[in-house]
Amino acid sequence: MKHLIVYSHPNPKSFCHAIFETVTETLKSNGHEVVIRDLYNLNFDPILKASDFVAMQTGNITNDIKEEQNYIIWSDIMTMIHPVWWTGLPAMFKGYIDRVYSHGFAYAIGEKGLEQLLTGKKVIIFNTQGTPKEIYDASGMSNAMHLTSDAAIYQFCGIEVLEHIFFSAVPYVDDATRKAYLEQAKEVMGRY
Repeated sequence: MKHLIVYSHPNPKSFCHAIFETVTETLKSNGHEVVIRDLYNLNFDPILKASDFVAMQTGNITNDIKEEQNYIIWSDIMTMIHPVWWTGLPAMFKGYIDRVYSHGFAYAIGEKGLEQLLTGKKVIIFNTQGTPKEIYDASGMSNAMHLTSDAAIYQFCGIEVLEHIFFSAVPYVDDATRKAYLEQAKEVMGRY
């Protein structure tokens, strides 16, 4: 299978990076084709500009965005790896979504309403977070994050969410828990 990994974290010593390495190694050892898009290493520009809107409307998509969109078209499964900051997408990753998952590429609004243009694509999402799961669950934030990510981004565009894994309280758990998290990531990727 063709796997696209989109990874976003500024610290190469982060636990997010350990997840990224585990996912990459698992896919490659299972014989999959893998393309990696490390947004920080690419110096990806996350800022949606007025010129981007003009480009979308005229069909003159900038080369950086076209390249990312071509990788999405190429892939069978996308794996998104990023932290949760302030119960949402970090700016770099949000900018990737804003610019790449654009109107006319990922979705359109036509005479019949919403057109999901990425139907047939699949996604696996791994997120790290500092807050314990119990706090997010009790406050409703866990459900909110599923809605704003799974439903409002991926499913909105027609993408099937295969798995969305939240690794919670990462700065506070012990090494055994972190190792178990990485084993879980390996198991998930082994299914696809």
